[in-house]
Amino acid sequence: MSIRTAKYAIGQIVRHRVYPFRGVVFDVDPVFANTEEWWLSIPEELRPSKDQPFYHLYAENDETTYVAYVSEQNLLPDESGQPISHPDVPRYFKGPADGRYHLRNPATH
Repeated sequence: MSIRTAKYAIGQIVRHRVYPFRGVVFDVDPVFANTEEWWLSIPEELRPSKDQPFYHLYAENDETTYVAYVSEQNLLPDESGQPISHPDVPRYFKGPADGRYHLRNPATH
């Protein structure tokens, strides 16, 4: 199994390919690193392969904010230009600027 380079970077704003949510990348796993139970809970026709980067997102939809774990194949760049309203975003990031968020200095929070 070869490890692919992640397409999206920490601070990048992305949206889900199928579901109506978007978020800010705050961590990346080079391959699937969640539980088998979580993976099996995904409908089989939508279940991604495990040998690709998976992204931790501060996510939002029209109703709420939450943390999401999403495969690279199910993400697209978000080009709306809109900020993310998740309450943890300002704690860890500055911005958005130039279409992405930038990590705060760890000593400042």
